[in-house]
Amino acid sequence: MLTITRELHDAIVAHARADHPDEACGVVAGPAGSDRPERFVPMLNAARSPTFYEFDSADLLKLYRDMDDRDEEPVVIYHSHTATEAYPSRTDVSYASEPGAHYVLVSTADCGNGEGPFQFRSFRIVDGVVTEEDVEVVDAPRG
Repeated sequence: MLTITRELHDAIVAHARADHPDEACGVVAGPAGSDRPERFVPMLNAARSPTFYEFDSADLLKLYRDMDDRDEEPVVIYHSHTATEAYPSRTDVSYASEPGAHYVLVSTADCGNGEGPFQFRSFRIVDGVVTEEDVEVVDAPRG
């Protein structure tokens, strides 16, 4: 199960809406080994595409060095789908390289960049196998 604060949940949704009609992407880092998402890191979709996302390689290298310096790891890796449901595509599955991460997808298909209904779902993706997990949104971090 993914436990995430309301603040982080809302920041991910706001990023997805702001980048619509292109897919948004980013990471929520947390202390290594903790499974606690804490630090919101919105990234630029280098593909600038409504159907595909790609982290800029220089930005990604900088992020991983920064996380290493802070003894953090990517707890949540998120992106949005702008025209389809919040479920990993074959491409998403093929690029999923962090077996310990929660892969969050937000669908802005029904709301675009405005208010309205959206989907927020979380998955584990390990060795090409997709498993949906429950999401618990809490007011304050635990522990």
